[in-house]
This record gives sequence, C-alpha cells and structure tokens, in this order.
Amino acid sequence: MRADRDEILQAVSSAVLAVTRHLSVREVLQVIVRSAQRLLDARYAALGVPDDDGSFAEFVAEGITDKQWDAIGPLPRQHGMLGVMLREGAPARLPDIRKDPRFEYWPKAHPVMKDFLGVPIRDGEEVLGIIFLANKRTPGGFTQEDQDLLTLFAAHAAIALTNARLYERGRELAMLEERNRVARELHDAVTQKLFSLRLSAQAAGAMLEQAPDKAAVELERVQRLAGEALSELRAVIVELRPAELDRHGLSETLRKHVRLLDRLHPSVVAFECAELPPLDSAVEVAVLRVAQEALHNALRHSGATHVLVRLSYEDGKLVLIVRDDGSGFEQAESRGLGLVSMRDRAESVGGVMTVESSPGRGTTVRVEVGV
Repeated sequence: MRADRDEILQAVSSAVLAVTRHLSVREVLQVIVRSAQRLLDARYAALGVPDDDGSFAEFVAEGITDKQWDAIGPLPRQHGMLGVMLREGAPARLPDIRKDPRFEYWPKAHPVMKDFLGVPIRDGEEVLGIIFLANKRTPGGFTQEDQDLLTLFAAHAAIALTNARLYERGRELAMLEERNRVARELHDAVTQKLFSLRLSAQAAGAMLEQAPDKAAVELERVQRLAGEALSELRAVIVELRPAELDRHGLSETLRKHVRLLDRLHPSVVAFECAELPPLDSAVEVAVLRVAQEALHNALRHSGATHVLVRLSYEDGKLVLIVRDDGSGFEQAESRGLGLVSMRDRAESVGGVMTVESSPGRGTTVRVEVGV
C-alpha cells in the first residue's frame, strides 16, 4: 500500500505541476486522466466536467483515438451511469457496466467496456466532475483497494482542478483588463486620427475648385493620416489574443478549428499533435494565425481534397505544418495568398516560415519557432 500511495503522490504531483506550468484546465484534466489510467492499469480512462445544460463542458479520455472520437460524435450527455454519479456523488464499481440497470446505451462507434470504476471529484458538496476507468488490464476487474486508491487520487485531483480553474479565471480577468486597455488605445489614438482625416477630407473638398493646390496638400494629409490610422489599428489588433487560446491552449484551439472546418468543407481536414511544452502567449497567437491563414488558402484557393495540420515539438522547436494536395502555385504567383503577413507573424516571435509548392503538387507551409 505504501508503494501505491507513493504512486498517487507522484501522479498528483504531475497534475499540480501542470497548473504551475500555466497549462489550461483541459490540459490539467488530461494529466489527471493519464495519471489515473497508469496508476490503476486501465485500458480506458475519462474525466467529465458537467455544464448547466445537461451535457459536459469538458470531457477528456485516454485509450480512444481521434478517429474513434470523430466517429462517436458529440460530447456525452448526463445520462445513464454518468448522470447517476453526478446526481448521487457516490463511487460506482461494477464487474460489467452493461448489466447494470442504470446503464442506458453507447453511441454505435463507442468501444466496448466491461468492468467499470467511477469516482466523483468533489469540492465540498459540489461535484466538479467524474473520473472513471474501464477494462482493467489485470484479470479480475477493479477491487475495493482500487476504489480506495482512486478515491484518494480524486481528492487530490480536486485541488489541482480547482487551482487550474482559479488560474484560468485570473487569466480571463487579465485578458479583460488588457482588452479594456486596447479599447482605450483605439479611442485615444485611432479615433482621433480618423476625426482629423475627416476634417482634412472636408477641407480638401471645399478647396477643390477654387484652390486646387491647397486641396492637393490637404489630400496628401488625408493619405498620410489614413496610413497612420491603419498602422495603429493593425498594431492594436495584433495584440488581441483569441479567447479560445486562454481557455484551451494552442493545440486544443487548433484541433477545434480543424474539426469545424472539416464539417463545413467537402475537403477532409485532419489534425495531428504531439505533446507540447508550455508555450509563450505570443508564440501561440502567431502560430494559430499562420495556421488559420494557411487553412484558408488551402480550402478556398487550392481545390484540395485532403488537408493535414500537424503540431509537434522537435529539437527544442515548435513545428507547425499545413499540407494540402491541391493545385499548388508558382512561387512568383503567390500574391494575394497572405504569405507575406504569415511570414511576418512567424518572424515576429523569432520563427522561420518556409513554403513548398508547385503547380499540380500541392502546398506545404512549415513554421519553426524556438521554444
């Protein structure tokens, strides 16, 4: 039992460290699930955080591939055994979940699960979520000792999850303050420029017939003011950090974006991601924007049938690849594809972007950023 408790402490330590590394709530959930799966030698492990609409705000799992998830469909509702555990807040240990009268059904593509162990993650009277395991690899199913271990682990996981939520809430407040600052900058800088621009345009219009030379001077002033306003507006917009990044982090935000595009377009859009280290905020924004622009090009201009987005960590660098099998293009004919702004974004965080393309052979955009 001493060894088991040491394992628990190590597993909990991983979850707590995930918070101190400034990972999102979802990433902390993934650390908890992965730790519980290893701790009790289960083939499947999952953790669901309920929302107020009868479904789950977050649901992460180990043992199920992305392809299986896509086939299973939307996040589960709070029905069957999950709903019972949320309402009652009590552990459940079953030799075969399918034979329990509280079990209802699984989606068609759901893997077959037999022995089941579920434990609520509680903060006082509130059930923060449910962690459950299925199909213990060791013969005989889950034991009372397994239940005791998972209950102890869940008590400590509640601390990690609560801390992650508090940290994320702090980030949201900081983001709100930052957006208020941006709004003030927009009002103070850009609005004044636009007001001056309007006055200069009116003056030029009034002088156009009677004093064309003075009108030309005013029009030059209009052009200069418009350019300054545009530059300041761009600078402010670049500073805005997408809200999804603060909630989910780069990998999950991009995964959700890819899934949405896959549903909206006839092309098959796939996403692959290896485990990533903690990333700087500016790097996340820049890489996300480059990926979005590259996806836009692939889906709107290339005629691709397959598009792959891949994030990985190689030799101390974050690597983004967006590859399509579309029509490709000559490098000299790349105007209008946003490649310059994409390259500028990559270089703004010390990264390098390369583009490989030729007619009929598709396009590969690759970004490498040292992290």
